[in-house]
Amino acid sequence: MNSSAEFDVVIYGATGFTGRLVAEYMNNTYGVGKDVNWAMAGRSLDKLKAVRDEMGIAKSVDLIVADASDPASLEAMVKSARCVLTTVGPYQLYGTPLVEACATHGTDYVDLCGEVAWMHDMIAAYETKAKKSGARIVFSCGFDSIPFDLGVLFLQNEMMRQFSTPAVRVKGRMRAMAGTFSGGTAASGRETMARAMREPAVMAVLRNPFSLAGGFEGPEQPHGMSVQEDEDFGSWAAPFIMATINTKNIHRSNALMGHPYGRDFVYDEMMLTGPGEAGKAAAEMVAKSDPMGGDDAPKPGEGPSKAEREAGHYDFALLGITKNGDRIRATVKGDKDPGYGSTSKMIAESAICLVKDCTDLAGGIYTPASAMGLTLVARLQANAGLTFSIDK
Repeated sequence: MNSSAEFDVVIYGATGFTGRLVAEYMNNTYGVGKDVNWAMAGRSLDKLKAVRDEMGIAKSVDLIVADASDPASLEAMVKSARCVLTTVGPYQLYGTPLVEACATHGTDYVDLCGEVAWMHDMIAAYETKAKKSGARIVFSCGFDSIPFDLGVLFLQNEMMRQFSTPAVRVKGRMRAMAGTFSGGTAASGRETMARAMREPAVMAVLRNPFSLAGGFEGPEQPHGMSVQEDEDFGSWAAPFIMATINTKNIHRSNALMGHPYGRDFVYDEMMLTGPGEAGKAAAEMVAKSDPMGGDDAPKPGEGPSKAEREAGHYDFALLGITKNGDRIRATVKGDKDPGYGSTSKMIAESAICLVKDCTDLAGGIYTPASAMGLTLVARLQANAGLTFSIDK
């Protein structure tokens, strides 16, 4: 961690749709220079000033001009920050120079990435450098993959408390969700699939549930790509778009933490659509639909209105089963739409948690659970509208 830096957190991409929401959350929750010394960064000083004024943020909040295509500006920003919070994606197009700069200069880094192949490349290229410099780099600090990664950790913690053994099998089921995915998520998905079509090795990374687990290969996992009736939840289940990234992050968490979930841990995610014929028909419709919204998907920089964000929510259910058949159920809920309202709060709290609460964490490339764990769960419940609960 760059402990001598001027700013605790620099929000890079503060003029973009999600970056603006992060800046607004920081201002509303932490004010200016009280508990967190933060700054806003982006390519245009004029746009940064306009966003600062539009959001009612004090003029004392510093503005930093930085651009991924200008290495000197990027380096200056990285050196000024204990942690760079970046919303500038797709990360495979714009993120690599920033990861390299943070890994080189010992600056912490959090992003919203769900781009598995790029994350795989960054781990291979910069993990050793981050360990050496002390930089703590944490991918996937938004809707992908915090509710899921921390939800499994929360459930397993209760498993150990009650039964002194982890759940060897965990089912993750999205019970309800209202709100759109971000334009950045849609763009990242398209870019990833385009790259996979060009490079067969990328498709292999996307298909392997353990591709981020540092060489560890565990047992065969459910693929979750077909409609099925789930008796444990009394509902039909359909493929869930986030599963391809979340499952890999959760297996990476398990590996990084020394396999507390076991080396035979099995995990999958699906979306519940309800019981009976209506539930089955809904699941089949989900399976056939374009999860990214096709031509109607939001473009990067676009997003829902404040009223739409406020009306959004999500409800994620988990079932853990031990080798002996003991069971615990848990629930993770968010109070805003997943792609914007909740995501902007989650990444802000992740950055603050990393620099304020995790001072003893060594350098490296992490997941939210392996870096911040239950400390971040507490922050999210206190400040960011998430609830983690064990079902009675």
